Amino acid sequence: MKEPYGDRIRVAAAQYFVRTIHAFEQFEDQVSAVVETAADYRCRLLVLPEYFTLQLMSLGDVKRPIDVQVRDVAAFVPRFIEMMERLAVDNGLYIVAGTIPVIDEGSDNVHNDAFLFSPNGGYGVQGKLHMTRFEREDWKIEPRSVPRVFETDYGKLAIAICYDVEFPELIREMARAGAHVLCVPSDTDDRHGFLRVRYCAHARTIENHMYAINSTTVGGLPRTRDFSLNYGQASILTPNDYAFSRDGIMAEGTVNTEDVIIGEIDIKTAEDARSFGTVLPLDDSRRTKELIKHIDTEVL
Repeated sequence: MKEPYGDRIRVAAAQYFVRTIHAFEQFEDQVSAVVETAADYRCRLLVLPEYFTLQLMSLGDVKRPIDVQVRDVAAFVPRFIEMMERLAVDNGLYIVAGTIPVIDEGSDNVHNDAFLFSPNGGYGVQGKLHMTRFEREDWKIEPRSVPRVFETDYGKLAIAICYDVEFPELIREMARAGAHVLCVPSDTDDRHGFLRVRYCAHARTIENHMYAINSTTVGGLPRTRDFSLNYGQASILTPNDYAFSRDGIMAEGTVNTEDVIIGEIDIKTAEDARSFGTVLPLDDSRRTKELIKHIDTEVL
């Protein structure tokens, strides 16, 4: 039964532990446990991490080239969609289901796509728009070209997949399109990469008066190339202003442990802050667009 949350909703970010499995059913059991935990705490939105589906590589020969293994995981897309649709409906929450490799029909192009599943059935898709070097050069993954904002029963949200959050212009336009929640599924193998995503996600909350929900992978698959280690700490981040959490951190996990991070966000608070905050960077950035049409260079 749905409860009348109004503008305040409870959200969850998974700190998903990637481990070796021997059957798809083990993957389904682990994902179901995370979803059911979020539902037990009456969350309305759960975010899972980028590439957590590569756990399915352990069902094959992990010594093959990584681009081949990634394409094998894409074969699980229909089964994955069926599973996540059912979990979203049965548990009554929206699920940003991390990402999974998707092969374009009629070609060999592979994309890194995030599916947003609705508790009412059905789903939307946000593809990753910027590829990291290892995705482009080693994994042979192609970028998508369409950013989206999704309308939910509590407001608009956007999805920035890992590296995408490092592009402030992109997130600013999503905010201007009405998004007050930014979901950031990420997968990083070391502290440097993790902090790039974390710092940028927090910067986007300040620049746009929006919440950021960062879900991360931890653990890894032994003996695999490029997926043996994951470094992560899931978090729910807020703008730095009086109406929000001290230090702009609503909740965060313990680094590199298996966990589900939960917090309550207030959509109206974020909306009001865009007009009445201590500073108004989203509105004032319109002046910036005018200022940078021409940048002077001075020789000293």
